[in-house]
Amino acid sequence: MIDLYTWTTPNGRKASIMLEEIGLPYTVHPIDISKDEQFAPDFLKIAPNNRIPAIVDRDTGIALMETGAIMIYLADKTGKLLAKEGERRYRAIEWLMWQMGGIGPMLGQVHHFVKYNPGKAPYAEERYLKEAHRLYKVLNTRLEGREFVVDEYSIADIAIWPWVSRFEWQTIDMKQYPNVKRWYETIAKRPAVQKGYSVPKDTGPIPIPMPA
Repeated sequence: MIDLYTWTTPNGRKASIMLEEIGLPYTVHPIDISKDEQFAPDFLKIAPNNRIPAIVDRDTGIALMETGAIMIYLADKTGKLLAKEGERRYRAIEWLMWQMGGIGPMLGQVHHFVKYNPGKAPYAEERYLKEAHRLYKVLNTRLEGREFVVDEYSIADIAIWPWVSRFEWQTIDMKQYPNVKRWYETIAKRPAVQKGYSVPKDTGPIPIPMPA
């Protein structure tokens, strides 16, 4: 059994979608970041960086923070969504790290400046929107001729998808990135993604881009 400490953010959804996809039983512990619950002393013992999500594996006693570590751990525990060895494993980890170092933090800045603080810092808005479009272009190129980021559905797709699901916050017109749009819509139809998206609470349907 996995204890999942999470909230309704892209990073949080990475963990809940992963758990749904691999079929491990888990108990959800909502951490409402709008109420600063991530700073509670009990949560700090599990996640020293005060960020969601985090997990505790009751079978092993291992507690983990950081979604990249969580996803690799869960994949290795179950033998699902990440090859055990060889190039396929490292390609998936490569694109997981791309998400962790690029898509996540850069689109997070777009949310901060464009969604929540528009007009306060024009330079920052321009800088991070430009980088958002660069990253979407990278992903669009990667998906040319591929159904998924590493050919087969993997932790790389699960890591990237929740950030792209906020394309409206990022003022991204998905018609500019047809490969990303096709990939996004394919993953959005997966039952495990739909269920994991609504953890720890239902915030409405998955956003779907306008038709081309």
